[in-house]
Parts: sequence; C-alpha cells; structure tokens
Amino acid sequence: MPSGLFKQLAHNVRLDWHAHRASSSSRKANCFTTYSFLGRLRHFVDIIDPTTLFVSERRLTECVKLLDDYKHGTLSPDVSDLQLWEAQKIKQAIIHPDTGEKIFMPFRMSGYVPFGTPIWLNQSHNACVNYSNRNATKPTPTSRFLQGYVGAVTSAVSLAVGLHLLIQKANHMSPATRMIIQRLIPFPAVASANICNVGLMRRNELSEGIDVLDENGNVVGSSKIAAKHAIMETAFTRVVLPMPIFVLPPIIMSYLEKVPLLQTNRRLLLPIHSLVCLATFGLSLPLAISLFPQMSQIEVSQLEPEIAMATDSKVVIYNKGL
Repeated sequence: MPSGLFKQLAHNVRLDWHAHRASSSSRKANCFTTYSFLGRLRHFVDIIDPTTLFVSERRLTECVKLLDDYKHGTLSPDVSDLQLWEAQKIKQAIIHPDTGEKIFMPFRMSGYVPFGTPIWLNQSHNACVNYSNRNATKPTPTSRFLQGYVGAVTSAVSLAVGLHLLIQKANHMSPATRMIIQRLIPFPAVASANICNVGLMRRNELSEGIDVLDENGNVVGSSKIAAKHAIMETAFTRVVLPMPIFVLPPIIMSYLEKVPLLQTNRRLLLPIHSLVCLATFGLSLPLAISLFPQMSQIEVSQLEPEIAMATDSKVVIYNKGL
C-alpha cells in the first residue's frame, strides 16, 4: 500500500488531537476526540449518518480537496472549522482509509442500518460489511475472499438452523424451560455467528499481518499480533451490537401494547415493532463500534521483535477496521 495513505491516517489522528485542543468556539470539533468513549460515540454517530449515502461524486471530490489543502497548508482562510469537519465526515463515511477507494454504498457503516435492518440476521450482508470495513493494508486474493464468504455465511446459517430446531424441540418441554430457551438462546447464537463472520471474512489479516505506523504515519512493519488484536476488538463489537436489539424492543413493546390505540388496531403492532427495532439498531450500532478507536494503539513491546527493531517509538498505530 502507498505510504501516503497511512500518513493520511496518522494525519487524521493528529487532526483529531488538534480538535481536542481547539478553542471552545469550535464546539463541533471538540466532539470528535477519540480519546474517550463519549468522543468516539459522537464521532461515529456523525459518520454513520445515512444522509452521507446521497453525497454526490462532485461533493466528495470537493471534500477530499479541502482536506488535502489542509494537509499541505494551502487551505483558504475563509474555510471554517465546521466546513473542514464536515469534509472529513463525508470522506470518512465513504472512503476506505487503507485503499483510498469508495466503499460500495450498502456496505458502508452509514448503510448498515438502512440496508441491514430488514435482513439484520442475514449474515451475507454482515459478511460484506465486515469485508468492506476491514484493515486493507494487505491485498486479499479473490479466492480467499470467496472462501471466507462461503465459510462465514455457512457457519452463520448452520447456527441459525440449529437454533430454529432447538426452539422447535422446546415445544415438548415444560413451559418454564421453553421460555428460558426461547429468550436466552437467540443472543448467544447470533453473537457466535457474528464472531465467526468477522473471523472468516478477515482471516487474511491473521495470516499476512497488518501494517503498523509510527506517530509520523510511517509504516514500520507488518504485524500478525496487531491483526489479532484488531480482529478480536472488532469481533467483540459484533457481540455487543445485538444486545440492545434483543433487550429493548420487547420491553418497549410491552408498554406500547397497552396503549388503547394499539389495542383497538392490532394491525399497527407489526409496523410499530419494526420501527422500534430500527431505532434500537440505529442506537446499538454507534454504541458498539465506539468501544474501541478505529485507529488503535499498541505498545511496541507487545509486537514481533522485528517491529521493535524497526522503530524507536514506544507505541505504534494500526487501523482496527470497523
């Protein structure tokens, strides 16, 4: 991968730090710090804004040019902080940080909720999202992508079918046992499928390693240990992601079903339940992906010896992916 792309990644971290230290007059900039969970949450709520799905090619080009001008010190003094951060929001929502290429619209994080909600249990869509938002510092052969895709979808479907059969058998159990199985089994099944999906779609990173950068954005080497950390962190976010979806809608609907309007118009229950699930999914996504910074840090002492020999830095940066 061209080193310029990684320098832009490190530059984004420095830009974020600049925002963290910015004056209080730039309130939007202060919300973008990724040094805290709340800062990352605000950042990702902005990045997954579905309106970025409709950004034109011309507007995207303008945003990229604006950020390039900032990077090279040729930015017009008339450009405000809000304009600069809006440009970064659009670029980060659309452009993959490693490849510099546009992510296909349905597989962007901003498209996860609108495209994934009707089929959020469909691991085929999840597989494409995981692949599209991976660490792409090393190229993935098409054959390996297809193997990962087939493995991810097959394992997920197998878990789903096994779950369905288990729930069917629960009809022959006592009411208490059946209730426990029907309420508790779906979450670990979905979480396990999500972990398999992430691991299989990104297994190329484990075998090839991912590039790690120093504080100046220079690639100091390729690390399989950093790749393991990146995939484990991403997999954990996929475990957290479905939690609110299993918990909140049943609680909310238990109250809404008592509303007189819904008691007399039972046909409204299904669309309202769908809206509640949509809202919950929209809430859980930024919460889950905010658990870890996308540009994560790791101490050099934890990595391969050749990494430590290649840099004087105590800490290096890597793109965890989303």
